[in-house]
Amino acid sequence: MKLSFDVKEDVAAPYIATGAKPKMAILREQGVNSHVEMAAAFDRAGFEATDIHMSDILTGQAVLEEYQGLVACGGFSYGDVLGAGEGWAKSILFNDQARDQFQSFFHREDTFSLGVCNGCQMLSNLKELIPGADLWPRFVRNESERFEARFSLVEVQKSDSIFFDGMEGSRMPIAVSHGEGRVEVRDTDHLNAIEASGTVAVRYVDNNGNPTQQYPNNPNGSPNAITGLTTRDGRVTIMMPHPERVFRTVANSWAPESWGEDSAWMRMFRNARVNVGK
Repeated sequence: MKLSFDVKEDVAAPYIATGAKPKMAILREQGVNSHVEMAAAFDRAGFEATDIHMSDILTGQAVLEEYQGLVACGGFSYGDVLGAGEGWAKSILFNDQARDQFQSFFHREDTFSLGVCNGCQMLSNLKELIPGADLWPRFVRNESERFEARFSLVEVQKSDSIFFDGMEGSRMPIAVSHGEGRVEVRDTDHLNAIEASGTVAVRYVDNNGNPTQQYPNNPNGSPNAITGLTTRDGRVTIMMPHPERVFRTVANSWAPESWGEDSAWMRMFRNARVNVGK
């Protein structure tokens, strides 16, 4: 573990002190089971988290224009089918009302979004609606052909992601729990374009801190060890591992003794609050 920031610094504290609580949409669908942890993390960072099921969007009971932030949560598969996040994305793409809502939200310059696990796969399939996401890959079946539930080591890369501001170069363990987390690119040119764009946000690394293709350090076989990406403006970030499952130190299967109540992953949620401002 190596950090480029002070784990005990609460960068969101000045904004929390104002009493303002930006509204955060905690989005879920069939099979999602990490929405409670996600809401808790954003609540702790100073947001007002609201539980929104996709049925609320499809029936018009929830309107995304009321929110500044949106997170698509993870868990198990969508209705127990392969291509879990793809099924979720199609329920949006093939519904005019939902599609318009999401497109309008992503095009607003005062919003930000996060996709984790199933939500990562889902947002990657909505890239046609998201400015600056045109190079995003698909996320498909793990190379092992198995569901991988592990405590993996990753390194935050240099990118414009609002979530990882000030975290570049940090190596931290994180929970992974997915059956379809492998990055799939069209060809070498596509992979090179992704790398050149500066949108890679997180990679799997080995014990020496080097990006790795070796299983199980790279649990799904993603090329160039990629497991998180952002848009060119940094407002939308997707990642396969689960930061919300380890934002409290006690939830980590290993943590340095120097960590307090909050683990190093709490920093990304606080960064989101800083980005919103007062």
